[in-house]
Amino acid sequence: MKAIFDKVSNDCSEITTKSYSTSFSLGIKILDKRLHNPIYGIYGFVRFADEIVDSFHNYNKKELFNKYKNDTYLGINNKISLNPIINSFQEVVNKFKIDHSLIESFLNSMEMDLEDQNYDENTYKKYILGSAEVVGLMCLTIFVNGDQNKYNELKPYAMKLGSAFQKINFLRDANDDYKTLGRTYFPEVNMENFNKSDKLKIENEIENEFIEGLKGIRMLPNTSKGGVYLAYKYYYNLFKKIKKIPAQQILEKRTRISNFRKFTILVSSMIKYHSKQI
Repeated sequence: MKAIFDKVSNDCSEITTKSYSTSFSLGIKILDKRLHNPIYGIYGFVRFADEIVDSFHNYNKKELFNKYKNDTYLGINNKISLNPIINSFQEVVNKFKIDHSLIESFLNSMEMDLEDQNYDENTYKKYILGSAEVVGLMCLTIFVNGDQNKYNELKPYAMKLGSAFQKINFLRDANDDYKTLGRTYFPEVNMENFNKSDKLKIENEIENEFIEGLKGIRMLPNTSKGGVYLAYKYYYNLFKKIKKIPAQQILEKRTRISNFRKFTILVSSMIKYHSKQI
């Protein structure tokens, strides 16, 4: 029965999420249970695309990515795929009528990582749009459950939050991105001479985007508000930790939040959510 295959596909997306991201998994647990599988489906899909361009160095990444992209579109159109991750994702896309332009934008940004890029302001914004902002919009489509007016109202806030998260990822992963993958996402920034002024400019952008993103979180339905707020708090704590690191040390190691700190963030976030203090 296809129902069994679909369950196996959803299980694969859930396993992928839990294997790659403890913090994201915690956020999903706080969402209404009906939202779990759809968000797992989105995370599994974007994670596999990201893995192709970031990790499969001993393989033909372009060939693998093109196959993944083609299989994605086939899966969506046929409403089935023998790739369980894509099958899980296509079910979400078709059920919630996720705008295909969001998927195209995401895949275009991932494809940019297959080639060496010198990012200017335009390509930087294009990359953030596709790699982060549209993923937030895919999730928002699920959170509002087809309410187009609510989606349009929350769209700019979701994009700001996604952008803030991605810029924090750039700072957190600067060591691997630059030294291992040879990538510099920030336009007009020389990572070898990354200085206080460069860092402060990026931090100010992130701070402003967090302010806007929180406004949107407060307007989310109760079924998703707690989970998104937890993700916001996790990233904001990571941001505060990064802000304390001198610019010249950003390339030395990856900044992390300890599991104990993640747990305390979870508890404090849930207290605020349930006491309606968000």
